[in-house]
Amino acid sequence: MTDTRRILARNIIAALFAMRLMLAGGAGRAAEAPGGGPTHGAMPMDQQLTRVDALLPHTDDVKRAPAGVDPTIFALFVPADNQMTPARVALGKKLYFDTRLSADGTVACATCHDVSRGFTDQRAVSEGIRDQLGRRNAPTTMNTFVLQSLFLDGRAPTLEAQAKLPIVTPIEMGQPNGDAVTKAIANDPDYQRMFQDAYGRLPNYDDIGRAIAAFERTFVFLDSPFDQFLAGQNDAISEQAQQGWVLYNGKARCMSCHPLNRSNPIGSDNRFHNVGVSARHQDFEKLARQALAELQKQGGLEAVNSLALSTDLSELGRFLVTKNRSDIGGFRTLQVRNVGITAPYMHDGSMQTLWDVMDHYNKGGEANPYLDGGIEPLALSEDEINAVVALLFTMTDQRFADQNRAAFEKQRATAQTQRPFRDEALAMRRTLPFEQRVLGQQK
Repeated sequence: MTDTRRILARNIIAALFAMRLMLAGGAGRAAEAPGGGPTHGAMPMDQQLTRVDALLPHTDDVKRAPAGVDPTIFALFVPADNQMTPARVALGKKLYFDTRLSADGTVACATCHDVSRGFTDQRAVSEGIRDQLGRRNAPTTMNTFVLQSLFLDGRAPTLEAQAKLPIVTPIEMGQPNGDAVTKAIANDPDYQRMFQDAYGRLPNYDDIGRAIAAFERTFVFLDSPFDQFLAGQNDAISEQAQQGWVLYNGKARCMSCHPLNRSNPIGSDNRFHNVGVSARHQDFEKLARQALAELQKQGGLEAVNSLALSTDLSELGRFLVTKNRSDIGGFRTLQVRNVGITAPYMHDGSMQTLWDVMDHYNKGGEANPYLDGGIEPLALSEDEINAVVALLFTMTDQRFADQNRAAFEKQRATAQTQRPFRDEALAMRRTLPFEQRVLGQQK
């Protein structure tokens, strides 16, 4: 199937699903945007605003590092031309929830980064204007203040750059250019005043990105039972989760890519790794040749963005940005903070539970020529997998405690009947990947 036909099929499925929701009525009815259009299943923006007000601390001292964050580290990630001020945060807040930034008035930042869903959309891949589906899972916007690059392939160097790009991406918010989105809000008296207060000038595209980034830097959620445990409160997490912490730093080898310390509180090495997620159904060599041909025709960030979000070349990950063969299939290490409430997992949303994630790593990923050298079978027992999962659920901020408990119960119930990535023979090294290749049994 060609890329065009595949995208068309996915969009037809999405449209049928949305129609089923609307026909169902009641609780299943699609949410409505302020202008009356569907918001693609997201919580209505006015309700999200109420919820974010309850979640985020109210302070005028936005320059101060949030609790639990090293002040020096926080300052390093705030650019000189976008220092934190209350006016800039307030402007970014208004923009984050404004569907007028999209071409058809149905999509805001908060559509795919929904406050009620862990600041993501809890879907395998995100949906933009005209019910178009992308190819990648939406990472949470929580705790992005310490990321060294943005998007799963790192194609944006800053939060400011990241905030602008979805607005002008055809299958996301769909504006033709920055001037068009500026025009959509330029005559709003509130925006005119707020831009003057924040940046001393009228609305413009670059400041839209700056303001959204300033607001997102307030999304700091690092107050979890796990943090209480690290601070010396041993009973803050269960004995099972404590055993998970031992495994995290030892046999399970999580800390190799997910280090946790005061200078890196979110548990990401900010690097890109091929962990074999796409290997079972993708020919990386063929895709790489296609990508190089496409990028030769049209280079630049917009071309990378288009290929990453609307074609099978998405599976190449970091390679689309660098064109280095060592980056084929590599994606940025995601944070482990609040991971319990941000399912599904991996760049394509292919894993529904943290048990799926553990099963994937336990067997050593999916063998492919570009698999990261640190990925190998872990030989974890079922009890050890359960312990690591228990630990990961303790890393959710206490403001989401109820949501976290519900997610744990849901995932545990799913894992009791569905473990599609489990392979004990590979995990326990009774079978080695090269044996399957030699014998022609590779999945």
